[in-house]
Amino acid sequence: MVEAGMETDRSIASPTPLSVCDLVTVPTRQGLEAVDILRRGEVEAVGPVLHDDDCDTLCFVVPPGTAAAWDMPGSTCTKTDGRGLRLAPEPPAGAPEGLPGSAWLLPPGEAEPATDPAVLRRALGEAARTIEAADSCR
Repeated sequence: MVEAGMETDRSIASPTPLSVCDLVTVPTRQGLEAVDILRRGEVEAVGPVLHDDDCDTLCFVVPPGTAAAWDMPGSTCTKTDGRGLRLAPEPPAGAPEGLPGSAWLLPPGEAEPATDPAVLRRALGEAARTIEAADSCR
């Protein structure tokens, strides 16, 4: 499993905004479990994933239009319409960071272009069940 407190210097700034994506935001613990589930599949099916510096949430990049039909309890899906979100693994030399307080867990270029919403929904459901089972054993 990817560690929640991992250090990363990957920024999300780039010269070209990606105007066609939505973001699914979930609690970190559930998101990290979902990343593991997606990466363990027969075909790696996870797109870029952001984490906040406080390690409270993860954001999965999903195709545009996902927000209109997203209804997964415990998560939100936000349309970006290209407003300030720029997808690149590293900033251009001398450029400021694009979204302070966030960094890539899985940067663009090292992942699929976006996570399929149906696949993500299944992985988040499985992650929630895994967490519930683990917590009930305590």
